[in-house]
Amino acid sequence: MYKDLIGKKSSKVKSTIERGMVTRFAESIGDLNPIYVDEEVGKKSRYGGNIAPPTFPRVLSSGVIEGLKLPKKGLIHGEQNYHYKRPLLVGEDIYSYSVIEDYYEKQGSNGLMGFLSTKRYGEDANGELVFTEESIIIITETVRKAMKV
Repeated sequence: MYKDLIGKKSSKVKSTIERGMVTRFAESIGDLNPIYVDEEVGKKSRYGGNIAPPTFPRVLSSGVIEGLKLPKKGLIHGEQNYHYKRPLLVGEDIYSYSVIEDYYEKQGSNGLMGFLSTKRYGEDANGELVFTEESIIIITETVRKAMKV
C-alpha cells in the first residue's frame, strides 16, 4: 500500500521552541518540572536555560511527504521512540523533516494490518542533529478497505 513511498522525505520546516508552548505542553502532560517552566532554574542549569520535555517534538511541524495520504481517523498509534543528542533549548530554532522508513503488513485476528514506519529528524540552525523520533502507525483492515473506495 505504501511501499512505493519508502525513502521519500519532506522538506525541512523551521520551528522555534517557544517558552509559552513548552509551558502549555508541560501542563498538558502533567509534568511541570522546573527545568521546563521556571526561568531561574533554567538559567542555573547546565544548559543555561530551560529545555523542552522529551516528547515535545510531537507538536513540531515536519512538512508534508508528497504522495502520503493517511485517513483522518481510524489509525492506531503503534509505537514512538525519541533519541536525543542533546535537549531542545527554549528559544532555539529547530528544522524538522520526516522520512518514510518502511511499510509492511501482518495478518491479525481482525484482518490484514499495515505498519507504516516513519522517522522525524530535528536539526539546529547549524545543521547538527538534535533528535530523531521513530514512529509506527498501524492501519487496520477496516481503514485499509475504506481508503480503497
